Amino acid sequence: MNRQMQILRIVCVLALVLGAYGVSSAQGQGQVEVGQKAFVDQKCVICHSIAGEGNKNGSLDGIGSKLSADEIRQWLTNAPEMAAKIKAERKPAMKAYDTLPKDEMDGLVAYLSSLKK
Repeated sequence: MNRQMQILRIVCVLALVLGAYGVSSAQGQGQVEVGQKAFVDQKCVICHSIAGEGNKNGSLDGIGSKLSADEIRQWLTNAPEMAAKIKAERKPAMKAYDTLPKDEMDGLVAYLSSLKK
């Protein structure tokens, strides 16, 4: 019986861990969808492209492999400072989107972070 109880405990812990992962994945996917909508609503395709859609001079394909989520958030909230830091000279310069609602900002960061090669 003791061995069976140990196995049952392990199975329960694994079920809890996998269940929590499923919930966080669903929440993460929900954030990505919010971010995709924000990307469209904010008309980001005027200056940027993803998968060939939008301005090809500002491709964001693979950006999630190049920048951390924090760096992406910094670009979104303080683009002029980030551009100065790397001496980016793209015209027109990216504006800061520091007034986006928190859920849209979090979604946009999740969406752009999901763009990996």
